[in-house]
Amino acid sequence: MPPPAGRVVAVAVGRAPAAPRASKRVAAAKAKSVWRCQNCGTSAPRWVGRCNDCGEFGTYVEEIETPLSGRAGASRPHAAAVRLADIGADVPARIPGGIPEFDRVLGGGLVPASLVLLGGEPGIGKSTLLLQAANALAEGGDSVLYVCGEESPHQVGLRAQRIGAASDRLTLLPEVDVAAVEEVVRTDKPGVLVIDSIQTAYDPELGGAPGSVGQVRACTARLMRIAKDLGVTTLIVGHVTKDGAIAGPRVLEHMVDAVLYFEGDRDHAFRIVRAVKNRFGSSSEVGIFEMTEQGLLGVASPSGALLSERVEPVPGSAVMVAMEGSRPLLVEIQALVTPSYLPAPRRLAT
Repeated sequence: MPPPAGRVVAVAVGRAPAAPRASKRVAAAKAKSVWRCQNCGTSAPRWVGRCNDCGEFGTYVEEIETPLSGRAGASRPHAAAVRLADIGADVPARIPGGIPEFDRVLGGGLVPASLVLLGGEPGIGKSTLLLQAANALAEGGDSVLYVCGEESPHQVGLRAQRIGAASDRLTLLPEVDVAAVEEVVRTDKPGVLVIDSIQTAYDPELGGAPGSVGQVRACTARLMRIAKDLGVTTLIVGHVTKDGAIAGPRVLEHMVDAVLYFEGDRDHAFRIVRAVKNRFGSSSEVGIFEMTEQGLLGVASPSGALLSERVEPVPGSAVMVAMEGSRPLLVEIQALVTPSYLPAPRRLAT
């Protein structure tokens, strides 16, 4: 015997409020709070005073992880398989950067669709070097998009006037949203993209503050996809920690094609660009620059610059040859001896 109509209506009305509770459970499952070490990227379900992986204290920060929507992945076209023999027959030529010392470190210039990371201490000259390289690339015929996330266009313009960068093919974009940067790149189609810096960029599809481990990883992955899919050569500026390593997760250096370190003392004029990783060339090359009022100038004869203050041979001084990559460098070694009243004289090396 079928149930009365009143009972059927009562059951249907009783089940209706259950839908909001299910939607709340689904919404809660989308966003997850995790504690992540800002030094090595290790995650934990709760706050930890000392990281078990890297051993650092006080580096855990709470981050809200939101999984990417399926709509973003569905809009991206799938890649098609290609024959390896067909790829080897058409290898694009390198792009000369216009700065010989910078091209030496890269192995002869920039490889199209490559992702290069330049790290260094604050104030060492990373932005100045990349602005000079961007201007040289623009004067060579490439369209360059310079994304300035740390400075305003007016501040970048002041530096450009000082170093003489005034190419019409160099454009500035004051933006930190990676999604907005991707939209501009797909519209304008530049040949070279410069991001200054990766620590200020953020992905709106992911929770967390800019510069956090999750944001740095997500932004770098998105920039890598832009470089490979659109064939845009991308240069990224990265800051370093007090230990001299690039701030962010260690996987950041594995994702890019080349890692360059900008080293030197801010109280001295000479700077060194050293390649730590290079998928398209040697990782033992170094480039030597001198900081001047007109920007960074490449040192054509490093041995002459290093021995410029050696007027004549003196006791306790010797010249040795150090091999850096494919270039020998002449450096001076000094040994100073002073009387000591200690039972065992100390020997110090700096």
